[in-house]
Amino acid sequence: MQEKFVQLKEKAKAELETITSSKVLFDVKAKYVGKSGEVTALLRGMKDVPADQRAAFGKMVNDLKVEISELFNEKEVLLKEKELQEKFDAEKVDVTIPASPVASGSIHPLNIVKNKIFDAFCGMGFEVFEGPEIDTDYYCFQALNIPKDHPARDMQDTFYITDNILLRPHTSPGQVRTMEKKQPPIKILSPGRVYRADDDASHSPMFHQIEGLVVDKGVSLCDLKGLLDEFVKIMFDEDTKTRFRPSYFPFTEPSVEVDVTCCKCHGKGCNLCKGTGWIEILGAGIVNKNVLEMSGIDSNVYSGLAFGLGIERITMIKYGISDIRTLFENNVKFLKQFNRR
Repeated sequence: MQEKFVQLKEKAKAELETITSSKVLFDVKAKYVGKSGEVTALLRGMKDVPADQRAAFGKMVNDLKVEISELFNEKEVLLKEKELQEKFDAEKVDVTIPASPVASGSIHPLNIVKNKIFDAFCGMGFEVFEGPEIDTDYYCFQALNIPKDHPARDMQDTFYITDNILLRPHTSPGQVRTMEKKQPPIKILSPGRVYRADDDASHSPMFHQIEGLVVDKGVSLCDLKGLLDEFVKIMFDEDTKTRFRPSYFPFTEPSVEVDVTCCKCHGKGCNLCKGTGWIEILGAGIVNKNVLEMSGIDSNVYSGLAFGLGIERITMIKYGISDIRTLFENNVKFLKQFNRR
């Protein structure tokens, strides 16, 4: 019997030498000292042992179980240390290796230009008012001196929702709402999305516009010229000049188209300005007296100037973008050209 115990212990030792993982160790340990293990099975032969030898036999079995268990426990400690070290080696980070480059985003060119426009005019004392994108016919046309039968309505292909509700074709309704609520002096910017049924390389059915309004005593075209001269120097460069050309808008009288010297050739003539040296950037004028009166402002006391520019147009000119649709395609290669300034 003693020889059998020795053989079982040696067998366990030999098998221990081949074990290389904690999981296998657990299974082999159960094979020897588990509830159905080989050592535990020795106790089932207790009935065949003479009564006077049973106590000694039971002690020998328990001693063997303890010895084999200790062998497995020692092996378990060694294996866990080895596995932990292997895990550390596999997960270690060499802090001297350069980090992987992190892709950084950039501000959309439309937002770059919009923010610069805000900075320019807010630095001259303008406040910002944003009106609703869905508005009434009154605020979009009638209050701007464009009655229902006015031919100027044909100048804009408007998206109507009902006969009286439409997607605003310009941000001028914001100016009217401000004049109705606030008495002069008024100095505001009215930015936002506007909608027109137009779609080609230079026009989009949705685009962004910023309109400016100044109402006070003695406002004249000279004030408008000085204001826009300062703006284009901030937006383009110090050498940029402006010129006014006569035009027509129902809500201003007199009305002008505003050109600037080409930002690419500085007035010498190039493909961007089509050889003229000038580029049209916005429309402006002195606020029509009818518009002031309909908004509750005495046109005999106050006068005003107004201007409106498309953010997409300024962006295309500033960055040499030939197709307006590029600005809305979410092309990552295109957008990566613009940094966070």
